[in-house]
Amino acid sequence: MNWEIVMGLEVHLQLATQSKIFSGSSTQFGASPNVQADAVDLGMPGMLPVLNEEAVRHAVTFGLGIGARIGHRSVFDRKNYFYPDLPKGYQVSQFFAPIVCEGIFEVPLENGSLYPIRITRAHLEEDAGKSVHDEFAHETGIDLNRAGTPLLEIVTEPDFRSAEQAVAYLKALHSLVTYLGISDGNMAEGSMRCDINISLRKKGSDELGTRTEIKNVNSFRFVERAIYSEYERQAEILESGGAITQETRLYDADRDTTRSMRSKEVANDYRYFPEPDLLPIVIDEAYIDAVRQSLPELPTAKRERFLAEYGVSEYAASLLVPNHDMADYFESVAKASGASKLAANLILGDLTAALNRHELSITESPVSAERLGGLVSRVEDGTLSSKLAKQVFDALWEGEGDADQIIAARGLKQVSDSSALEAMVTEVIANNPDQVAQYIAADEAKRKKLSGFFVGQIMKASKGQANPQMINQLLLEKLESQS
Repeated sequence: MNWEIVMGLEVHLQLATQSKIFSGSSTQFGASPNVQADAVDLGMPGMLPVLNEEAVRHAVTFGLGIGARIGHRSVFDRKNYFYPDLPKGYQVSQFFAPIVCEGIFEVPLENGSLYPIRITRAHLEEDAGKSVHDEFAHETGIDLNRAGTPLLEIVTEPDFRSAEQAVAYLKALHSLVTYLGISDGNMAEGSMRCDINISLRKKGSDELGTRTEIKNVNSFRFVERAIYSEYERQAEILESGGAITQETRLYDADRDTTRSMRSKEVANDYRYFPEPDLLPIVIDEAYIDAVRQSLPELPTAKRERFLAEYGVSEYAASLLVPNHDMADYFESVAKASGASKLAANLILGDLTAALNRHELSITESPVSAERLGGLVSRVEDGTLSSKLAKQVFDALWEGEGDADQIIAARGLKQVSDSSALEAMVTEVIANNPDQVAQYIAADEAKRKKLSGFFVGQIMKASKGQANPQMINQLLLEKLESQS
């Protein structure tokens, strides 16, 4: 623990366009290999790129979403390298003049504070194809469907000092881009991939160490594990008097370790020069203002509104807000029921547990927000106890109707009639004289335990439908009158 981590992240974000950045080929995921690559993507002679304006709009939207400066004039450059899945022998990117310039992204941490991360730049580029190593024995297949897919590469300054901060940033970034609608952020499908630039330095030192880059980590959990693994590797080398080699590495999740991929290139190796087949992108203030007007409510603002308007806890807000669909679902339930705190508890409790068991997203929930709102209303008005609410929720999940229909069909209405409850309490006390005598003779701590016995008997007699709050009050009054 004598070493401090210094990290910067590069995130490659696939933009949510229907076609590629310089051609009309589809960007839909899951197609058969090499059916979504046209002559432009393949780099055939004489083919000229045409810029997809929607990719530009998405990039500007992101920049405004983090309060960054938008480049009024940005240019594309050729990044030259040779790799089997790069058919042109170069990648069209932005090096000298990116479309999004410096900005600050405030990341919410678990303790409720905001951690500012400096965004160096975000630039547009095309994706390469994919090398497939596990389909053919002793051979590598090339799938060019991804070639030309529009990417936004988001580069930070080396502001991270822990794996937890890095993961919090990625989760907040994922939340932001999905709120903005510029990407689905699906890491499993490669829509959001992370490169980790990591070095170690002695604690208290200002001198940066030699960094390595871990390429294409595609889950939050793997990012955290990759950072810990690389930290241990570098620390062990430095503690033994060795030196870190600047290189690109890959994270092997099966072995939970990083392995060398290639020696680290520098910018000069790519021989960047302006892309001669594309004009500069010139953006005026009118265009930027139009995009700004289209921005939705962003996660930070929504979190503050949920706290103020609905009175949910910080913890509940931290779980409800990051997923745009979950936040919308909660808001619909809260408005339908008028009981926002109870709505949050039910969504984060029974509903989330059921979704996880069945591996469903909130948009796939068989319980609509309207029907869950009906259930929340019946708990709020005392028709249902929390125990009965679980039965109704299970019936909602199975599609047995709305809350009122289920309550009527199953006879689940909570008994809140004081005379009926008083009769139950009187009967249970009369049938258990020994326990009553023990209660009268007991101290306060034992009385609490014994009262649980009486409550259990009453709930059993009422088939779980007695109002527990009224039972406790009536029971206490009856027992105290006999003391």
